[in-house]
Amino acid sequence: MRRLTITLSLLTLALLAGPGLAQTLRITEMARIKGQGVSVLQGLGLVMGLNGTGDSGKELAVARPIAEVLRRNGNPIPDLAELAKSRSVALVMVTCRIPREGAMTDDELDVRISVIHSASSLDGGILYISPLTAPIPGSGVWAYAQGQVIVETPENPTTGFIPGGAYIAKDIVTTPDVKASFELVLDPPYAGFRSAAEVAGAINDEYLLTTRTIGEKIAKVLDERRIRVTVPESERRAPAGFVGDVMATSVSSNRLGLPAQVICNTRTGHIMITGDVRISPAVITHEDLVITTTVPTPQPTAADPLVDKSRWAAIGPGARESDLTRIEDLQNALNQLDVPATDQIQILQMLHRAGKLHARLIID
Repeated sequence: MRRLTITLSLLTLALLAGPGLAQTLRITEMARIKGQGVSVLQGLGLVMGLNGTGDSGKELAVARPIAEVLRRNGNPIPDLAELAKSRSVALVMVTCRIPREGAMTDDELDVRISVIHSASSLDGGILYISPLTAPIPGSGVWAYAQGQVIVETPENPTTGFIPGGAYIAKDIVTTPDVKASFELVLDPPYAGFRSAAEVAGAINDEYLLTTRTIGEKIAKVLDERRIRVTVPESERRAPAGFVGDVMATSVSSNRLGLPAQVICNTRTGHIMITGDVRISPAVITHEDLVITTTVPTPQPTAADPLVDKSRWAAIGPGARESDLTRIEDLQNALNQLDVPATDQIQILQMLHRAGKLHARLIID
C-alpha cells in the first residue's frame, strides 16, 4: 500500500461513489411531522479499567462516586484517602441522542462518552452502568448505559462512544397525535418556497392517483418550511396508513430548486448534490486511495485477463482556475470507485475549508 497524490478532479469521483448520488427522495428523508424532534438523554458515569490514564483519586469529585459504587456492591470505603492512588477510573459525561422517531423499551442506541475531569485517555475502559435522564430535572430515568468505550481517534482519546450502549427503559414517543390535519416541516437544507411547493404537489398528485380521491388538494404550502396536510374524513379513524403514504411519497431532487449545496448524512453515509456544484483544481493526498501496479506488466490472455483495479478515473477540468469541474463530468466514472462514506465526508470538509468546493456544505 502506498499513499497516492491525485488531482482534486480525480478525487471528487470518490466522494460521490456508491449510494451517495440521490435522484429522488422520500418525504420522510427531507421533512418531519411537526411535533417530532430529536431529544437527548444524559447522565454522569464512571469508565473503569483504565491503565493509569484515569482521574486522580485525590480529587473528591472522583473519589466520592467511586466510593459510592463500592458501597453499593458491599465494599464500603470508610476513608476516601484510600482511593488517593487510583488512576484506573474516569468521571465522564454520557449522552444518548434519541432520533425524531422516538425509541421503544429495550431498544439499544449509541451513546457518546466524554471526560469531564483530568483523565488523559478512555482507551480500554468500560462504562459502569449509568442511568440516563432527560435534561429537565426530575424527569426520571429513561435509559441505562454500559459497555466497552471505543476511542475514535488517537489524537482525542478523552472522547469515545459505545455502539448500542444505551438500553431504553421506557417508551419515548415523539410522534404527535394526528387527527384532522398535520403539518410537515422541511429540514433546513430543503427549505424554500419552490421545494415546499414541489413537496405539496407530489403529495396531491400521489393522492389523486388513488381510488380515495376527494376532488380537492390535501396539501397546502404555509411558508418556506411548513406544509399543512388535511387527513380525509375516511382516514381519520386510523390515519397511520395515510400518514405513511404521505411520508413515503417520492420527490425528484432536480425539481426542488435548491441552491448549489452538498448535503452529507453522517448516519446513513448518503451524500446528495443539489444545484450546479463546481470544484476548483487542487491537489489532495489521501492514504486510503491505492493503486496497485505489477512490474513488469503481465501479458493478458483469454484465461488470465489483465484487470485494472484502480480506484480513480481521469477527467479533465482544464488547467485554468476558471475551468471548474462540473458534477456531470464526475458521473461518468462513479462505478470505478470504492471509498468509504466516512472518508468521503471528511474529504469534502477539507475541500470546503480550502475554498475549492463551490457549494454550501451541510453536515447532518
